[in-house]
Amino acid sequence: MSVPLLEISGLSVRFGKDENAVDDVSFTVNEGETVALVGESGSGKSVTALSTIDLLPDSAAISGSVKYRGTQMVGADQATLRSIRGNDISFIFQEPMTSLNPLHTIEKQLEESLALHQGIKGKAARGHILDLLNKVGIRDAETRLNDYPHTLSGGQRQRVVIAMALANSPDLLIADEPTTALDVTIQAQILALLADIQKAEGMGLLFITHDLAVVRKISDRVCVMQGGKIIEQGPTAQIFENPQHAYTKKLLSAEPTGSPEPVKSDATEIVSTKNLRVWFPVKRGLMRKTVGHIKAVNDATFTVREGETLGIVGESGSGKTTLALAVMRLIRSEGPILFLGSHIDGLKAKEMRPLRREIQMVFQDPYGSLSPRMTVEQIVAEGLSIHALEKGQNSRKLVEDILVEVGLQADMIDRYPHEFSGGQRQRIAIARAMILKPKLVILDEPTSALDRTVQLQIIDLLRNLQQKYGMAYLFISHDLKVVRAVSHKVIVMRQGDVVESGTGKQIFDAPATDYTRALLAAALDLQAKSGALE
Repeated sequence: MSVPLLEISGLSVRFGKDENAVDDVSFTVNEGETVALVGESGSGKSVTALSTIDLLPDSAAISGSVKYRGTQMVGADQATLRSIRGNDISFIFQEPMTSLNPLHTIEKQLEESLALHQGIKGKAARGHILDLLNKVGIRDAETRLNDYPHTLSGGQRQRVVIAMALANSPDLLIADEPTTALDVTIQAQILALLADIQKAEGMGLLFITHDLAVVRKISDRVCVMQGGKIIEQGPTAQIFENPQHAYTKKLLSAEPTGSPEPVKSDATEIVSTKNLRVWFPVKRGLMRKTVGHIKAVNDATFTVREGETLGIVGESGSGKTTLALAVMRLIRSEGPILFLGSHIDGLKAKEMRPLRREIQMVFQDPYGSLSPRMTVEQIVAEGLSIHALEKGQNSRKLVEDILVEVGLQADMIDRYPHEFSGGQRQRIAIARAMILKPKLVILDEPTSALDRTVQLQIIDLLRNLQQKYGMAYLFISHDLKVVRAVSHKVIVMRQGDVVESGTGKQIFDAPATDYTRALLAAALDLQAKSGALE
């Protein structure tokens, strides 16, 4: 028998005096094979993956064996690790903003990888880079080469990270939630691309995800993790059709269902817009003259009432987040925006400050939105202090209560963001917004980093808080199952335009446009043709 591409045996990882984050884990990945590592956030999936090429911090104590093509990686010298990292084994990390250098253009970062591992530079590198960007679904790739990461949407940044990982044709690709930030159509493209590369080059793939629909589609074998242990593993068909462990059964049954509670007939209008437009000027030349515009949002009109949720869906880069930022008055826009019946579209930053407590946002990237120098208590309680809401109350107790509400433990209050998994950080971000009991909450992909079981908890939490406090939600997501479960109304966006709007039932049961029908088809069937929306 041939030697496995990756062979992990009895792997355990401990940080300080804590319990093992990874406990006696064993599995293999063969050439051309896809092994999915699934489990709840914090179950040890990412720590296991990072152990393969010794990317864990010095505080980690590692025991057991990790072999790549028979070469022992645990305790290997730096020369051996450098020769394998990025060349033979590539990583796609969960959070693209932390994987990309904010000071370098997209072209420079991709070229750096090609030059380091393959010696490809200049014009040859540019051609290769454009090919990679086109493959991962970056529109007008040539015009984006000089862009910086902060100018891209979350999904676009993730696609760039995927391109970087594939640049050197690795033998083993370790993908940590690679499709989390991607809409369903691009997700289908990326999965098809990975399948094509595997078929052509025999690449092995260790795929870490909480999206079981993706697991069922692409994986050959599945390893289910809980509490640092692999509690069940086997062929994909066997795991899905005949799971043995109670936890596996729980994961497979965790699908967003139900619908939001009806809105009261006399509900107050919280926010409304009419023909809202966000255009960014394109400037060229020495005098920086405006030669055109990037039309991020065109003529967006909607109304959201007390206790109502408006779902905003569309491909990555369609203008969803830009629309939300305009409503919050964090970017300039044209057109009226009414909040509680008053115009806020003309207000300056100082005039908006008193309203900030009433309009809160949960951002897509929890790592980027949480200060690494502040404890959980300081992060969540910051709004209470700024808006002077903790007078006569025990702010620490308020923070502990909201942490428990969003599915965390009260004793986590003194930890820092880097001590949490991606899903746990997102729950902290939700707690920070909810503790102020705002009138309007803008949720930008709030469940994208969460596994299905926690998604259900967050959906229930959002519903309960909405019913209790009458909050209005703008809910941005590419997960259409989640949108259907929480939204009273839905607008569908494409390249800045609102192509369709209506009630959730209308949009999901009887879509009026080809684009919406194709979007729904891709969400329900990941085998939809990658060009369905071109």
